[in-house]
Amino acid sequence: MLDLAAACADLLVESGCCHDTCIWKQIWSTICHKWFKGLLCTMEAIPDAEYTSYTILDVSNYIDQAICVSHTSKENTVLRSGISPEKVFMVPNAVDTAMFTPSPKRLNCDEIVIVVVSRLVYRKGADLLVEVIPEVCRLFPKVRFIVGGDGPKRVRLEEMREKFSLQDRVEMLGAVPHAQVRSVLISGHIFLNSSLTEAFCIAILEAASCGLLTVSTRVGGVPEVLPDDMIVLAEPAPGDMVRAVKKAIDMLPGIDPQIMHLRMKELYSWDDVAKRTEIVYDRAMESPTTNLLDRLPRYLTCGSWAGKLFCLVMIINYLLWRLLEFLQVYVYIHAFSLRLPVFRFRGILTRVFCPQPAVGIEEVPDIGPLHAHLGSRNDEAQEK
Repeated sequence: MLDLAAACADLLVESGCCHDTCIWKQIWSTICHKWFKGLLCTMEAIPDAEYTSYTILDVSNYIDQAICVSHTSKENTVLRSGISPEKVFMVPNAVDTAMFTPSPKRLNCDEIVIVVVSRLVYRKGADLLVEVIPEVCRLFPKVRFIVGGDGPKRVRLEEMREKFSLQDRVEMLGAVPHAQVRSVLISGHIFLNSSLTEAFCIAILEAASCGLLTVSTRVGGVPEVLPDDMIVLAEPAPGDMVRAVKKAIDMLPGIDPQIMHLRMKELYSWDDVAKRTEIVYDRAMESPTTNLLDRLPRYLTCGSWAGKLFCLVMIINYLLWRLLEFLQVYVYIHAFSLRLPVFRFRGILTRVFCPQPAVGIEEVPDIGPLHAHLGSRNDEAQEK
C-alpha cells in the first residue's frame, strides 16, 4: 500500500494535478492511515498517520474532498475531524454480483444452515457468537452452523463447541480464501453477522447476492445497506440476536434467492461506485493548491516543540523530493491496473493523473441509501 501511495504521489506531483488533494474512502481503516502517511509524506510530510483521533484532526487540514461509505461514517467523520460537511460525500461499497451468485438448486429447508464468515476477533463479535450459537442450537434442533474464519477468538468457539457437545452441529472451517467464500455462502440459508462496529460491511452484500437472508447487529452503517425485507437487525446482545435468528427462520419460506440476487445487481455496482468516486475526484482537482510556505504554518499548530519538528521534517522531505525530481530516478507510470475485488483502480486512478474533466457523467446528489429508492423504481417499471 505504501508503494502504491508513493507511485500515486509521484504521478500527481509530476503532472501538477494537486498538492493538497486527497480522498478518504475509509477514514477509520489502518490501511487508510498508512496510505496518508505514504502519500502525504512523499509530497509534504504529514506528521503522523497511525491513530484515528489524533490523525483525523491533523489530516483534516489537508483534505479537499472526502468519501465515506455510509451516512453514519460521514457523520462520524464530520464530527471527529471538523471537516465541512460540504466536503464529505457518501459513496457506498458494492459487490461483484457476477462472482457471488446463488446456487442453481434451491436448498431444502428441512435443515436450516446458518453461515458465519468473519475474522474471529473481538470487533467482529466473536464473543457474541459464543453465547448465541448454543442458545440457537438449543431452541432449534434442526439448525446447523458453518463458521468460516480464523483469529484469536477461534479458541473460544472451539471451547464452546466442546462444552455444549455441538461438534455435529457447528462446523469450523478455519480461514477461507476469498475465492472460496461463495461456495461457503451457498451452503446456507441465513448469514449471521455479529460485528460490534461496521462502517458498511461488504460481507452482508456478498451474502445477499448469494441469496441468503441476513441477520446482523444494528451497528454503524449496517442499517443503511440492505432493504428491511432482506435483513433482520438486532442489538448486539445475545437475547436480541437469538430473537432475530428466530424471526429470520420464520421468514425463510418467503425468500427467493434468485430474486434477491437480481435486486442486488440493481442496487450495487462497482461501475456506479467508480463513476460517483470520479465525480468527487473532479471536485478535488478543482481545489486550489498551496505552496510550501503556505503549508508550513499548519504544522506549527501541532505543538510548541512538535510543530517545529514537523516543519523541519517537511522541509527535508520537500528538498529530498526536489532532488529526486532533478535526478529523475523515478519511473513514470502512464496507467496501471490492480486486479482487486474491491476497487477498479484503472478507472479511478488513471483519471486522477489526468486533469481533464470526466465526459458524460452527471453529478448525482447525495440522496441516501440506494435501496431506499428501489420501491419507487420498481413501481415505475410496473407502470411501463
